[in-house]
Amino acid sequence: MRFDVEPTRDGVVAQHRHVDEIVETLDEVALARPTRLGAWTVAQLVAHMTLSMVGIARYLGADSAPAPTLDPRGWADLAAPAAAAIDERASAMAEDARPAELRGALRTARLEAESALADVPASFVVPAWFGAMRLADYLATRCVEATVHSLDLAAALDLDPGLDRQAAGAAVRLLTGVLAERAPGRSVEVRVPPYAAVQCVEGPRHTRGTPPNVVEADPVTWLELATGRLSWADAVATGAVRASGERADVSALLPVLA
Repeated sequence: MRFDVEPTRDGVVAQHRHVDEIVETLDEVALARPTRLGAWTVAQLVAHMTLSMVGIARYLGADSAPAPTLDPRGWADLAAPAAAAIDERASAMAEDARPAELRGALRTARLEAESALADVPASFVVPAWFGAMRLADYLATRCVEATVHSLDLAAALDLDPGLDRQAAGAAVRLLTGVLAERAPGRSVEVRVPPYAAVQCVEGPRHTRGTPPNVVEADPVTWLELATGRLSWADAVATGAVRASGERADVSALLPVLA
C-alpha cells in the first residue's frame, strides 16, 4: 500500500470542509438524533469527528518521529481495542454541550487541522496515538475516518454523504489493501471501481483472462461493508455486492476495520 501526500491531504481537507458545512446547520433536535453507532447520538458523532481533527493539528504540530513504526494494516488492527477509549472521549465532550459550542469546536478544529496540513513537509513522520506513521499513510487513515463518519452522519440526518473523490479513493484503497494483506493470495479479485482492485485469498492462482472469483462493489457499499455498517448477506441480497465464483464469499474476512 502506497499513498501520495498531496491527494490524500487534499481529500482530508475537502471532506472536513463538507462535514463542517453540515454541522453548521445542526440544531439541538438534530444533534439529539440517534446514529447507527450503538448509543451514540449525532452530538457524540460530531464530538468524535472534532477530536479526530484536533489530533491532526496536535500530531502535526509536534516534532517528527525518528522513523515510522506503524503501517495502515497495523493501524486497522489497533482500531478495535481503542473503541472504549474513543467512546469515552466523545461522550465526555458531547455531554451538556450546547449546539453552538459543538459547532464552534468543530469549526476551530477544522481550521487548525487545515493550517497544520498546509505547512507539514512530505517527509514528516507523524507521532500519532497508535504509533509513528509516514505522513501519507497517516493521511490515508484520516480519509477513512472522515469518509466513513460522513456516511454515519448522512445516515443519521437523511442527507447525501457528499464524499470527496480523493478522500473516498484513499479510504477504499486502504481498506482493500488491508484485506489483501490479511488474506494473501490470488484466487479472489475484489474490485471497487474506479479506485481499487486487489487479489486475495489462498487458492488457485489467476494469471490471465477473467478471474474465476470476483467480488465487486461501489465505493460507498465497500466502505460500509468493510467497516461493519453493512452485512455481507444484506449487500449480496440487494445486489449492492456482486459476487461470482465458488470462493467469492469473503464474509469471514469482514469487517476489515471494526
